[in-house]
Amino acid sequence: MSQFMQNFAEMRERKAFAEIVDSLPYVKLMGVEIVEDAAGELRFDLPFAERNVGNTALPALHGGLIGGFLESAAMIHLMWNRESLETPKIVDFSLDYLRSGKAQTLYAKCEITKQGRRVANVLIEAWQDDRSKPVAVARAHFLLSN
Repeated sequence: MSQFMQNFAEMRERKAFAEIVDSLPYVKLMGVEIVEDAAGELRFDLPFAERNVGNTALPALHGGLIGGFLESAAMIHLMWNRESLETPKIVDFSLDYLRSGKAQTLYAKCEITKQGRRVANVLIEAWQDDRSKPVAVARAHFLLSN
C-alpha cells in the first residue's frame, strides 16, 4: 500500500476532486477537471486551452493529448471505484479516433466493463457537443494487485 493511494482514498472520501487533480502532475498539466454528475458518476472535463492544439490549420486538439486524457481518466475512474489501496497497472490501451477534437472543451466518461481479482477493463468515451457523436473511444486493460 502506497502513501499516494492512502492519500487518494482520503481525498475520495471527501470528494476532493481538485486535490486529486493537483496530486497527479500530468493530469494537472493537461488542465483536467473532475466533476460528479447528477447520477453520482464521474465525468472528466478537459477545458480548451490554446497549448492543447495540435493542428493549427483546423484548429484541432492534439491526438496525444486526447489519448493521455482518456488514459488518465480510465486510471482515476478505476482507482475511484475500487476499494483496494494498491495502484492498478495499465497493461494495454487502445484508442480509436473518430473525428477531430475541435478547439473547445472535451468531456469523457468511463465504464468498468470487467473487474476480476487480477484484471480490470475500462471503456472510455470522449465527446464535445453531443455525446452521441464521440471524438474518440478507448479501451484500457489493467493488472490489479492482490
